Amino acid sequence: MPASYEVRQLESWDAYLSVITDSPYANWAFRGQGDAAWPLSSTLTRYFKAFGIPPNDWEHCEQRALRIFKRKATHFLTHIPARDDDLEWLALMQHHGAPTRLLDFTWSPYVAVFFALERAERDAAVWALNPKELLPLAELSSYTLDKLSKSGRDVAYGRPYIMNRRLIAQSGTLVVPSVLGEPIESILHDPRKSLVKFVLRRELVREIAMRELYRMNITQATLFPDLDGLARSMAYELEFRWW
Repeated sequence: MPASYEVRQLESWDAYLSVITDSPYANWAFRGQGDAAWPLSSTLTRYFKAFGIPPNDWEHCEQRALRIFKRKATHFLTHIPARDDDLEWLALMQHHGAPTRLLDFTWSPYVAVFFALERAERDAAVWALNPKELLPLAELSSYTLDKLSKSGRDVAYGRPYIMNRRLIAQSGTLVVPSVLGEPIESILHDPRKSLVKFVLRRELVREIAMRELYRMNITQATLFPDLDGLARSMAYELEFRWW
């Protein structure tokens, strides 16, 4: 079955640059994924499916995990989000490794392609999403999961008022599906207007792209400004031959 959204095959780094430079996607959000076959599914959806959690229990399990995190995380925080600001709590959970319904996007196509190619072992993808076709989280006022679930089949986007360092460094935004179990591309009202998938041929794009991104100072160390990011950045140092 053909995709309900546009798919473009890009055979070179120059082809990618031509797509994102002075293009109609200038104000879109981007997400890089290391395998072009992966759908736009959240870590929470993937976790529930991988471990056989009954779908009827998904929302209850999600609410329970969020409630437990709110009650226990306060011991480790200097800034405690408002109790009903689920977006900030979920962003905090995701930042520290918990499965959530959030998907990380970025306003930078360079950051997105870095995440697509850095650990890619096969053809990768950069997804472009038009925010004009999405529901701004600001319209939900104080964001809670309950409000989003009552909005119908929607995809929302936005950032918490207090942004963590990772969101700032990555020029990030968060995309939030109102329903679990389905990828973003199947929830969007009109994917033809709101979604484009750029497939990058790994063997033709990665080497040049990673070298150019390194020269732009786009690395794990700059995108994750902490000791963990610095340590992860050493992987590419094994490839980069400065001499």
